[in-house]
Amino acid sequence: MNQKADMYFMTNQKYFPTDKLYAVKERLDTMTDDQIQRLMYLQLKDPITYLLVSIFIGELGIDRFLLGDIGMGILKLLTAGLCGILWIYDMVTIQDKVKNMNFEELMRIM
Repeated sequence: MNQKADMYFMTNQKYFPTDKLYAVKERLDTMTDDQIQRLMYLQLKDPITYLLVSIFIGELGIDRFLLGDIGMGILKLLTAGLCGILWIYDMVTIQDKVKNMNFEELMRIM
């Protein structure tokens, strides 16, 4: 693996699911320096930021709107997070959802 791929992997591995890190590393191994350079401009979503949004204003569905899940966002907005049930569920699962979104975006671009 070249140095740029190593650097990208080490600085961004927290944005991807742990069970898919091997796939990310394998994909980076096959990329050229130019491809990795372009990849560094990819804006990855921070799972901690989404968790904080989910904790503080998740009852309003803002976290779902940010994920692009408009239907569930409207449902949470109108029902106060299904009386808190969906809000608690999202607080537990939001980080995994964001990491999977980052992984899918990385695989789609590469």
